[in-house]
Amino acid sequence: MSYTVDFKHVSTVGLESSPVADRLAGLRANEARYFMNKYKHEFTVVPASESQETLDYVNRILKEERDLAFAAKPLETSRFQVDNIQFTYVFYEDGLGLNVMYTVDDPKKRAVGFKLSEGMEIPQELEGKFKFARQKSTLAGTIRGSFFVIKGEY
Repeated sequence: MSYTVDFKHVSTVGLESSPVADRLAGLRANEARYFMNKYKHEFTVVPASESQETLDYVNRILKEERDLAFAAKPLETSRFQVDNIQFTYVFYEDGLGLNVMYTVDDPKKRAVGFKLSEGMEIPQELEGKFKFARQKSTLAGTIRGSFFVIKGEY
């Protein structure tokens, strides 16, 4: 069942099993606020158990581009298109928020982004491979983020 993320009243619905559920909920709400403010788009998530096709898509990109596979359990996903950009999100139990930004008509503007919830360690799969910048958020506290550019076609 889908859930429209409310960034005014942050809720841990769907994220309760995470050890950093409050901060992960804040991270998710931060993304919802961004899409509402920039695109007037409601950010909706579905349980990972109901979105295998989305997980397969993200896992394929991670594997083929950087030989990455996360051990953490995916809790929720989101997949939608705004203007000419396809967005795909996966929120993991350990507090990682991953997004794929894939422009339909410009192969130079495609990337995978990683955002770490406040209080979580850098996942072993990413440690030493990426540098993380810090960003302050009223909803999520301090977010650490990184990304890589997608070179292939998906």
